[in-house]
Amino acid sequence: MDSAVARTRWEMENNVQSLTDNDSMFRYNAAEEAAVRRRRPWQADPNYFKHTRMSALALLKIAMHARSGGSLEVMGLLQGKIVNDTFVVVDSFPLPVEGTETRVNVMDEANIYMFDYLEKSQKLGMKENVIGWYHSHPGYGCWLSGIDVTTQMINQQGQDPWLAIVIDPVRTMASGKVEIGAFRTYPEGFKPPEEGPSEYQTIPLSKIEDFGVHASQYYTLDISYFKSSVDSHLLDLLWSKYWLNTLSSSPLISNRDFISGQISDVAEKIEQAENQVQHKMGRFLGGEKKTEESQLSRICQDTTKMAVEQIKGLSGQVIKDLLFNFQPGKCCLPEKDTQAMDISE
Repeated sequence: MDSAVARTRWEMENNVQSLTDNDSMFRYNAAEEAAVRRRRPWQADPNYFKHTRMSALALLKIAMHARSGGSLEVMGLLQGKIVNDTFVVVDSFPLPVEGTETRVNVMDEANIYMFDYLEKSQKLGMKENVIGWYHSHPGYGCWLSGIDVTTQMINQQGQDPWLAIVIDPVRTMASGKVEIGAFRTYPEGFKPPEEGPSEYQTIPLSKIEDFGVHASQYYTLDISYFKSSVDSHLLDLLWSKYWLNTLSSSPLISNRDFISGQISDVAEKIEQAENQVQHKMGRFLGGEKKTEESQLSRICQDTTKMAVEQIKGLSGQVIKDLLFNFQPGKCCLPEKDTQAMDISE
């Protein structure tokens, strides 16, 4: 499998769409942008923004930056524009920050770097504003922690419109598809309408409480990706580096700690569910039974996802072994003993 085939597969798995009008998403109209910002329709409707469109170039840059951070959180900013109820992200750039777990610290040097970067990009002709931030959650899914919610709320109050993107580089490596989410927080004190069940995602047991406490303080925007001939050259250059790193690494090895953590987490969830069942033994209330079934169903989804990721990782290793280690002309079967057998005795 060469680089071009791998890139095509990556674009298919992430549903990257080619633009018919190649540069439509990259046209920036300062007057239109200023008019939208003066009207500020999002103040009247907390759910005004519903969509995020991101260039394949920005997506790849975010994925590479998140992957370089390993187990540490990384952070960067998004450049783009507002089109009706949609954030259009055309580019991104990293910030020199430190982060661990659910905390990302923005240092003074990051602010200096940000202003310097924006000044230079404007001199080069890039007129798009900063419209949000991104950061990584290595191994624990795409959602906003309590600190993330506070950070996003402050930014929405001070420089709205503002978007939050979260990416999980560990699960991206495990599944092959970029695990990413786009979010906006509600104003303080706002009570959102009750919604139906959202798409289930695996949350480690140690993070479930933080996830549940703040889940009603923000909402998710759907996210789609596009590419065009405008950014094709940069995309080609970046892809070569991304593909080389992907080819030379194995998710089974690089994600060993993550895999062990997943198995441990599932074991803890099973034990917790078992204890709850034993505690409620003898009571046959319909609501409780439904809750128990739902909990076991989530555990089954976690284990199924984990198994699929492992199978995909093993398949990738087998293919790489055949491509790079197979030697034509050499028989793979054990050599037969060519020594003549003495049967005279």
